[in-house]
Amino acid sequence: MAQIKSPAERRGFAEARLVTHWREIMGPEMAELARPVKLSHGREGFGATLILLTTGAMAPILEMRKEEIRAKVNAAYGYNAVSKISLTQTAAHHLPAAFLGANPAPEISAAEKAALRAKADRAAQNFEDAGLRDALARLAERVISKHTT
Repeated sequence: MAQIKSPAERRGFAEARLVTHWREIMGPEMAELARPVKLSHGREGFGATLILLTTGAMAPILEMRKEEIRAKVNAAYGYNAVSKISLTQTAAHHLPAAFLGANPAPEISAAEKAALRAKADRAAQNFEDAGLRDALARLAERVISKHTT
């Protein structure tokens, strides 16, 4: 009977602990910048490459901190399991809010939404260009719609 591998094992993680305890291993600041997505093992067996997913804006920060990340991961494993860190960048809108460490928008009532719309409309009236006023109105509506009740 063939063994059914867990999702973590299919991505190269012998132990799911690195994925499930990422925040504890890296600390809250670093954990919000990147997530482990794959651990690839080389043919020579001289250490694995940890592939981290991050946003393009955070990649330079992580690039400078690769050795720190590697040291923390290896400390969690108890030996030099990871020899290289590789970064994969994606746009922030492709990531769930939980990945980015973002808190969900606070809930507001219908009356508060109406007041915000009125305030945005008043602010938009300061612009003579109708296209700009319309763009600001659409932007305000998108921001307001993020606050669900």
